[in-house]
Amino acid sequence: MTVVKRIGKFSALKVGFVVYALFGLLAGLVCSGFVFAGMPFGLEARMGFKGILGLLPVILCPLFYGIIGAIVTFIGALIYNLASRWTGGLEVEIG
Repeated sequence: MTVVKRIGKFSALKVGFVVYALFGLLAGLVCSGFVFAGMPFGLEARMGFKGILGLLPVILCPLFYGIIGAIVTFIGALIYNLASRWTGGLEVEIG
C-alpha cells in the first residue's frame, strides 16, 4: 500500500482546469446545438450576427467551466492536505 499524504495545489489546479474545460467544451457544443436548432424560429433569424451567438457557448463554457473547476479543485486539494495531516493520508494500492 502506498499512502497519498499530500496533493500539489497548483498541480491540482492545472489538472482541474483542463478537465473542467473539456467538460465545458461538451456543454458548449450542446448549448450551441440548441441555439442553432432554435435560430430559424426566433428573433435571431433577422439578425446578421446570428452565427456568433451560436458559437459563443463553445468559447465561453470551456473558459468559465475551466476557471470555476480549477478553483474548486484547488480548494479540494487544500482541504485534502489538511485532512490528511489529521488522518495520515489515503491508502492506495498501485499495480
